[in-house]
Amino acid sequence: MNIKSISIISLIVLLGCILGLRFKVKNGATQGSINDVRQLAQTPPMGWNSFDSYGVYLYEEAAFANLEAFAKKLKPHGYEYFVIDAGWFGEFKLQEGTLYPAEKHASELNIDEYGLLQPSKTYFPNGLRPIIDRCHELGIKFGIHLMRGIPRVAVEKNTKVKGTEYFARDIADTTSICEWNHQNYGVDMSKPGAQEFYNSLINQMAEWGVDFLKYDDLVPFPDEVEAIANAIEQCGRPIVYSLSPGGDVDVNAIKSFKRANMLRVTHDIWDDQVGLNQSFDAWRKWQGKEESGFWIDMDMIPFGKLQLMSPKPEGVVGNETKKDIAKKIESGELSNVELLAGKGWARQSKFTKDQMYTFITLRALSASPLMMGGNLPTLDDFSLELITHKDVLDCNQNGIMGKLIYEDKDVEIWKTPQKGNDGGWIGLFNRSESYKSFSISMSDLNLEEGKNKYHIYDIWNKTEVNKLNFEINQNGVIFLKYSSQ
Repeated sequence: MNIKSISIISLIVLLGCILGLRFKVKNGATQGSINDVRQLAQTPPMGWNSFDSYGVYLYEEAAFANLEAFAKKLKPHGYEYFVIDAGWFGEFKLQEGTLYPAEKHASELNIDEYGLLQPSKTYFPNGLRPIIDRCHELGIKFGIHLMRGIPRVAVEKNTKVKGTEYFARDIADTTSICEWNHQNYGVDMSKPGAQEFYNSLINQMAEWGVDFLKYDDLVPFPDEVEAIANAIEQCGRPIVYSLSPGGDVDVNAIKSFKRANMLRVTHDIWDDQVGLNQSFDAWRKWQGKEESGFWIDMDMIPFGKLQLMSPKPEGVVGNETKKDIAKKIESGELSNVELLAGKGWARQSKFTKDQMYTFITLRALSASPLMMGGNLPTLDDFSLELITHKDVLDCNQNGIMGKLIYEDKDVEIWKTPQKGNDGGWIGLFNRSESYKSFSISMSDLNLEEGKNKYHIYDIWNKTEVNKLNFEINQNGVIFLKYSSQ
């Protein structure tokens, strides 16, 4: 075979590779492109999300204030994702003379000629581009929330699916509607044009400069989970893919979930013991399911000031449930009260200090993504200290979900080994409403006595541990770091 023949063969092989790559991009992901996407989020993502503090009503001025605070308070500690949650496309009805919403979810959405969501003129009059550009100027990655499906208004207008001969009504599944937000219909992935719709939406996100997508109402619909993964992988921009909501998540669908980088496995977690208990339950269920590029997500960190767009109305005590409030509205006892997104009214987080220690220790040991939820410009020093604590971040970014190693009389011990050495971290949790005093052995900690001598340090009490006798407040924790001497 002569040199000319070899050159022709090489050219044919090269063209084949190029055509194969184009086929992947056009028709969705293959195993090779999945592996490329999974190179993202090699450690649990860390950032801020607007939902706990602003519900679905974040507005431009507050977004910029939180972004600047993020750059000063969180970025130096490795936090990198600034995420705007739902509602950024809603033309909300407002309470007269204020920016406070007068409806839970916007009845009017801003969409373009292809049914693609656009920034709200009400809350983002200058669009999202200035915020995204400022994120990138500061070395911060920008994230945004999307709901599964296609806007119902797009189906009503029968907008065209960009780049195709199909229309919104050709791909919408009008029987598939989110239980708690009726703005969208699901997309029937068996229909021509369905994948192209998701591609067009994600391509718009990539063009805007989006680095992180939180996709909601998605986990029960594996076909759409995969369709969005395909869309991300063809868009030409690295985008971290986060699945939400949590709650009842089918472990058997984990193959589809692993097309994403994060999987929410809890309901919305708020500043109460119920949320902590749900997190422990999820930890038990999902321990060991994490891997580099795929993290078990237990929702945001509700520290600091919360629900700022929901000031407590006159006549409301503040501790009523939504059902209680709804009954009072129905009876006429309360008027001009709208039950808004989120839980409760504007407040400082109601966690006790012990609950806060427990919360952040759980997040560290479980390698759950760290997404701060409270308002950053007004964040108190104690909350900031916890979410930026070196041992919390070292343990969390170690990227190993700890396992339950001991359980007795409301005391649980969870252990996370450190990669590459004999050290690690241990959490001793008092799951009861009463004070606990107890003693354990090295074997209870799964540390072999006599073989190695261990140095053990009590992180929160800032003391060396010489005897394994502990006292823990109700709903409290002892957070230990161990290393072989």
